[in-house]
Amino acid sequence: MPLKDIVAQDKSKMEKTVEFFANELKSIRTSRASAALVDNIKVEYYGTPTALKQLASITVPQSDMIIIKPFDPSSAKEIEKAIKNSALSLAPLIDGKIIRLNIPPLSEERRKQLVAQVKQTAEQTKITVRNIRRDAIKVLEKEQKDGIVTEDELELGKKQIDDITKEFSDKIDSLVKTKSDEIMLD
Repeated sequence: MPLKDIVAQDKSKMEKTVEFFANELKSIRTSRASAALVDNIKVEYYGTPTALKQLASITVPQSDMIIIKPFDPSSAKEIEKAIKNSALSLAPLIDGKIIRLNIPPLSEERRKQLVAQVKQTAEQTKITVRNIRRDAIKVLEKEQKDGIVTEDELELGKKQIDDITKEFSDKIDSLVKTKSDEIMLD
């Protein structure tokens, strides 16, 4: 496999990893209500786990409330159950055909726990990025051993992969800082 293909494949895997991490961060609570908080909660709908955003419209009329309006009003009980079972620790209120979620302010201790959770998730993501780097370098070394890639191309490839790894590691750090600041704000 040519050097540029190995590097491109490596970069693509890292992009997907960081994108997944960014989506994970959306589901971590801050002091403000956000539709992303509940978008991906899985609801048991006719025996199939389905993302909440596929079953209802989700709006945020004010900074401390989320309103969920199921497309099928008979699914309200299942949505309520899924929210109660989620890690959000929120109590849904069914009000006719809509579900209200009041978002209480976070205590200082809970904010610190959430920041620690963000940092732990970030570290796992960085480990994944480093594993992708390691695997790409192994492929390069095998290609060099098989005579497909020259010694100079091997060194160039390693440098490119290291640069890409640093770039994505910095993106992860930036996402962590942004999310931590959101959590700690009042």
